[in-house]
Amino acid sequence: MFGLLAVAFLSASSAAASRLALNGTGSVFHRVCGTYISDELRATAEAHFLENKISASNQFKAQATTINVFWHAIAKDNTTSGGYLPASQIAASISVMNADYASSGITWVLAGTDYTINSDWFSNVGPDSSQQTAMKAALRVGGENDLNVYTVGFASGAGAGLLGYSTFPYSYDGAPQDDGVVILFSSVPGGSTTNYNQGRTLTHEAGHWVGLYHTFQGGCTGDGDFVDDTPPEASAAFGCPTGRDTCSGGGVDAIHNYMDYTYDSCMNQFTPGQAARMADQVLTYRGITV
Repeated sequence: MFGLLAVAFLSASSAAASRLALNGTGSVFHRVCGTYISDELRATAEAHFLENKISASNQFKAQATTINVFWHAIAKDNTTSGGYLPASQIAASISVMNADYASSGITWVLAGTDYTINSDWFSNVGPDSSQQTAMKAALRVGGENDLNVYTVGFASGAGAGLLGYSTFPYSYDGAPQDDGVVILFSSVPGGSTTNYNQGRTLTHEAGHWVGLYHTFQGGCTGDGDFVDDTPPEASAAFGCPTGRDTCSGGGVDAIHNYMDYTYDSCMNQFTPGQAARMADQVLTYRGITV
């Protein structure tokens, strides 16, 4: 039912991506968005969503929703610095996600972990790369309602400098093998990526996986991120800029929102409107009732 829409989106941008900008010494100083979704395609997707929407508010739910997470750690060798994450950091990542999504009604459960030593995948995976295709074909498990997380190094190639990227719910039907989230291994809690090592990259990319756009989507005009209670925002926020207000009317920018681009330590909220949107998105496209 959703195939043509998914193909249209994949042809324009296969994933929502976050890039790390580097200064002259190679140190990270902020992250920037590496994805482009045209206003026309976004409008097409939203029209399709409204036409096919199954409202979560009309569904009876007796208990919290659990979503299985399958974690695929890709490493260049068997060291932590080479991507071979200890189980404690993976468990901590799930704990951070559950704390961050507590108000949404979603609980994430680690359903499986596997390790693959492949220096090519570790270094060169990126959106639309041959390495990504091979990696996901070999490792992805489950269906549209299961989150697959891949941790890699983003050292070179199409993924050089990426912090993470994700597919959207509406793209599953057209390319189920690509579904999931890919993040920088050192962005997990206790990782080595300064300012981005508290686990919020996974929270952010999982936000795309459940149907959320960036809070600055569309800038100051139009429908923005299609969530009524996130103030319009002209551009991504970096660091933790107190009192930032880039659009007239609607309130100060949502710099603490998980779907902006501030430091991990600055992020602490989803809005009720975002929770409602993710519930409708995952019910419509992933068959998950929240």
